[in-house]
Amino acid sequence: MQVSSTANKTILISILCLTLIFFVAIFFWAISDNGGGRTFERTNVSAALIPPTWWPQTDTQEEKPFAFFGTDQLGRDLFARCIVGGAISICVGLFAACIAVFVGTAWGTIAGIRGGRIDTVMMRMVDILYGLPSIMLVVLITVAANSFVSRSDSMSTSLQEMVNVVALLFAIGIVSWLTVSRVIRGQVRSLIARPAFEACRVVGVGPMRTFTHHLLPALLGTIVVYATLTVPTAILSEAFLSFLGIGIREPLPSWGNLAADGLGQLNPVHSRWWLLLWPSLCIASTLVAMNWFGQTLRKRVDPRSVR
Repeated sequence: MQVSSTANKTILISILCLTLIFFVAIFFWAISDNGGGRTFERTNVSAALIPPTWWPQTDTQEEKPFAFFGTDQLGRDLFARCIVGGAISICVGLFAACIAVFVGTAWGTIAGIRGGRIDTVMMRMVDILYGLPSIMLVVLITVAANSFVSRSDSMSTSLQEMVNVVALLFAIGIVSWLTVSRVIRGQVRSLIARPAFEACRVVGVGPMRTFTHHLLPALLGTIVVYATLTVPTAILSEAFLSFLGIGIREPLPSWGNLAADGLGQLNPVHSRWWLLLWPSLCIASTLVAMNWFGQTLRKRVDPRSVR
């Protein structure tokens, strides 16, 4: 008995919804506060550096708390910290991708519609920015924001954390729009050469109405595809910067700074492998899943791009 494609899609959507509900429930558990502090921040020095509960234990006499991913140097639950760190990393990636798509779409659309010298100047600027090391620009912007925050004595700790996160996502988004602008510019130049857009000009349709009612719907598929492909790049940039110590900082967890903490615990005497394994596995699985989703969506939207 064969299952129809509609039934397959229904099953897939149901699985995705249940998975989303599951992770949302875990996230709220990780940030819950039952009097001893939030779960991902709760310390227990006596339970520091405990391996995962399911891992064979060498010392079975002392009763240890349940920790599915193990605990870190301060006895904090690594599973809760990976959940909260994943939420922060994915949110930074999503917001940075939104900034990149917005700037790239606006830049490419203006260049494609105007044409001529304006198009040439705008795209040469994109070429110049392509020649600069993007990660170095992100580092400079982030370090400048961190130095500004550290000099301000009137800011509270929570406000400083918020400013650092906002500066990071803006820095990643500002340098991630170049590819989007090139693709959108090419699509716009191709679309405005069609007879339908020539007819819009002849009947006197305004530029804004032409863009919102005719051009944007035709570009929407391309925008969505490149937005999904920009998110994993932004997540990887955030994880790299946090790994270096200039991205998301303690006490906020991030997959990058969790991996950095775990790397320092690898040694020939006592190798706390779980501190590095779980953040790295989270980063790798998220990037693979999002890239696969983006490539699949690209094949559906533009089959001609598949060779």
